Amino acid sequence: MALTISQPARAAGLMVAAGVMFALVNTALQGATMKAGAGSTTVAFWQYLIALVFFAPWIWQNRRAVLATNQLGLHVFRVALGAIGVQLWVMGLAQVPIWQAIALILLSPFFVTLGAGLVLGETVTPARWGAVIIGMVGGAIILDPWSDRFQLAALLPIGAAAFWAASSVATKHLTRADGAATITIYLLLLLTPINFALAVGPGFTLPTAAIWMVVAAGVLSAGAQFALARAYTLADAAFLQPFDHLKLPFNVALGLVVFGFAPAGSMWIGAAIIIAASVWLLQKESAGTQPG
Repeated sequence: MALTISQPARAAGLMVAAGVMFALVNTALQGATMKAGAGSTTVAFWQYLIALVFFAPWIWQNRRAVLATNQLGLHVFRVALGAIGVQLWVMGLAQVPIWQAIALILLSPFFVTLGAGLVLGETVTPARWGAVIIGMVGGAIILDPWSDRFQLAALLPIGAAAFWAASSVATKHLTRADGAATITIYLLLLLTPINFALAVGPGFTLPTAAIWMVVAAGVLSAGAQFALARAYTLADAAFLQPFDHLKLPFNVALGLVVFGFAPAGSMWIGAAIIIAASVWLLQKESAGTQPG
């Protein structure tokens, strides 16, 4: 008798698999930049060019979706925001430990909440404002700016979180008229030329030691994006969100094993506060209660 796996279980498994692959991507990127000395803009270009190659058959199959938009300018703007986020993220991984970078990127949903209220005009309830404030407190604890260990480079992952959140807000606006295939294809097609333009100055040559790491990052990025997209087609975002938080221990573990980066105690406190704030808000809104 064949074993039947439920749809939610498959979605959860795909979300966990995506988290593992993203953790491997971050480890490869940190190895290529911090350890092998590759430039962050060069690494970002090759990483997403390789991912684009893997998605090429799917893009060709869905090529007609490219014509199904009247929002080309917004697509370009959205991808430009995402590209800046990518650059800041890779720059951050070149200078700060994985544990700190990935813990701070957990702030992204709170930036999305702010953007949805300020830009899209969505109602930001007292509970949402509370979650944002609590999340920012958690981020401050992780940054530990009052410590001698603080470095300005630690702000780069926060910048990445903010730009990715802005890109998500633009994506939400795009979905009012465009389908998922159109939005995804424009992201894949536009991200590489934008990264190319940013890498022209520093150049495209990678140190020999970094080549295999960047190739691995590109292949795993494609796999992670596919797993993530598939997971969201099988289950609601609210169900999948707790599994997304598993990316933190995955990244911390790899950073410790590969580079010896042991997280400070403040990371666990701050991350726990951020996750608790997001889970609390998720439960409150999933229950359909009116916050405040």
